Amino acid sequence: MEDQFIHKTVILIKPDGVQRGLVGEVIARFEKVGFKIVAMKMVWVDKDHVAKHYKDDKNYLENIGKRTLEDYEKYGFDVHEHLGTKDPIEIGQKVRHWNMEALSSGPLVAILFQGVNAIEIARKMVGHTNTTLAEPGSIRGDFSADTPVLATLQNRPIRTIVHASGNKDEAEFERKLWFHEKEIYSY
Repeated sequence: MEDQFIHKTVILIKPDGVQRGLVGEVIARFEKVGFKIVAMKMVWVDKDHVAKHYKDDKNYLENIGKRTLEDYEKYGFDVHEHLGTKDPIEIGQKVRHWNMEALSSGPLVAILFQGVNAIEIARKMVGHTNTTLAEPGSIRGDFSADTPVLATLQNRPIRTIVHASGNKDEAEFERKLWFHEKEIYSY
């Protein structure tokens, strides 16, 4: 019964976090809340692998596109003038491409953490994806001063330092994508 509260979650310290020397800081934060590392590796992945992580899914693309449209409207920029479209799915495809470029631009550290309510707690610890909304004390709130519109105007993703699995299904999918069973330890 107690096992239902013990989860595994994937944390990726993205190339921007590795390049800034934040690997130890990120790992320490998760260990301090009681998570334990059950798998970890540094890899430089190709775009084929990254394409599996950032799925070419209509709902995912539309969601990203709509958020981008909202940000452009909020700051008074003409999205069509800059991106050549107002279609949320087309915009989502552009952002997906930028995310894929960024995640494959250098080495990243993939970690499988295990702990009590690990998925939910890890999401709170990393903070909001829109780093302007990330709370101080979260990883993104403390280490990323990027903004979605600036990133889009520069044809790149937001520099968010880390990725954390969003829910149980995503955590399971990402565990299998990033780790072979023989790389996962029970201790």
